[in-house]
Amino acid sequence: MKIKSQQDFFSGLMFMTVGIAFAWGATTYNIGEGARMGPGYFPLMLGILLTGLGGFIVFESLVVETEDGEKIGSWAWRPLGFIIAANLVFGILLGGLPSIKLPAMGMIVGIYALTFIASLAGDEFSFKENIVLATLLAIGSYLAFIVLLKLQFQVWPSFITG
Repeated sequence: MKIKSQQDFFSGLMFMTVGIAFAWGATTYNIGEGARMGPGYFPLMLGILLTGLGGFIVFESLVVETEDGEKIGSWAWRPLGFIIAANLVFGILLGGLPSIKLPAMGMIVGIYALTFIASLAGDEFSFKENIVLATLLAIGSYLAFIVLLKLQFQVWPSFITG
């Protein structure tokens, strides 16, 4: 069979690989059942769904005709670097880095840094839009994780909260 869309074919393979890894990793935990889910239930179901989605995308890439074969372009290193850096900085700001005596800055500061660094991955940058987005993400995260789920994340920098 001929691959009619390289982009879809390889993205489908990626989904399938990640899905199989999640499902396989979930088997090391207690799965449980629908009514009494164990810690491995959600990653197993997510892995199965991701694998199924990937299989569908691979099938579609072999069946649906495209104009130019949707060749895979070169790696977009700049966006990849900024997205990875944004996540690393968020993790460091959320929990601090004791080895260099950087205190935990908390969830709110981490979200603002994440939003601004990740926005550098795109071609356009708008300070006003980033402020609005970061504020909405911070409020939504606070409501979801702190208020509703009652998780014990540090919200503000440790030097502010004492």
